[in-house]
Amino acid sequence: MPADLFAPTRKATPASRIRAGIGGWTFAPWRNNFYPAGLVQRRELEFASRQLRAIEINGTFYGAQKPATYAKWAAETPEGFVFSLKAPRYVTEGKRLADTARGIDGFVFGGLAEFGDRLGPVLWQLPPSRPFDADDLAAFLDLLPRELDGQPLRHVLEVRHPSFLDEAYVALARRHRIPTVFTDSPQYPSLADLTGDFAYARLMRSQSHLDTGYPADELDAWATRARQWAEGGDPAELPHVTPERPTEGPREVFVYFISSAKERNPAAAMTLQQRVDAGG
Repeated sequence: MPADLFAPTRKATPASRIRAGIGGWTFAPWRNNFYPAGLVQRRELEFASRQLRAIEINGTFYGAQKPATYAKWAAETPEGFVFSLKAPRYVTEGKRLADTARGIDGFVFGGLAEFGDRLGPVLWQLPPSRPFDADDLAAFLDLLPRELDGQPLRHVLEVRHPSFLDEAYVALARRHRIPTVFTDSPQYPSLADLTGDFAYARLMRSQSHLDTGYPADELDAWATRARQWAEGGDPAELPHVTPERPTEGPREVFVYFISSAKERNPAAAMTLQQRVDAGG
């Protein structure tokens, strides 16, 4: 396998505030249209992390991994790359969020420090069956550690019950400075209200018959929104529960192409990144 296949296709610097990525890196159909022919599976992360600026790890949703595994993943990626991690479902799918301190600490302090500067946001995904309970959620958000080995630790919350489309939820998340995922999906409620100091979108409408997953005009629109978020803006055309916020300071932006026509998601992410970078 030629060594230049593993050279980063674009330079990721600390000033690159927008990261387009995908969920995971192991998916058989990607070996037909994303990974080079003959690439061995053990080098797929090495290759994917040089085409993209971020990957959201889904495996941790089903259970925490060993610290040595986290260290291995980090070592296979280039400087400037980051992982988002889905927190384990055994934490978010229990009866009461307020009772999850042990599970939270076990996951966060059980090896995540091995990622070093490759550690991005930790995503806490609430199931569609969990309605908004202000007291229980507030207790949960108070439990989330804000530092790991002396470095800031970022969290983001994905809500999937319609009862979260509520000004009280937005106010609560803002008090705790926890961003809310903008979930662009026909299945789940979506709110673009900015509740923290970075933006995080999970896009779930890619289409199999399109090489880039999304029509060109939709990728243009998402590139524009990503730049607005990065520049401190709040795209007014997205669904909000509360009025759009005035322009704030620059923020980091994560846009992941997840599920749907999964075989097209790497192309969608790379195309979006190209549009973002070309737009300045």
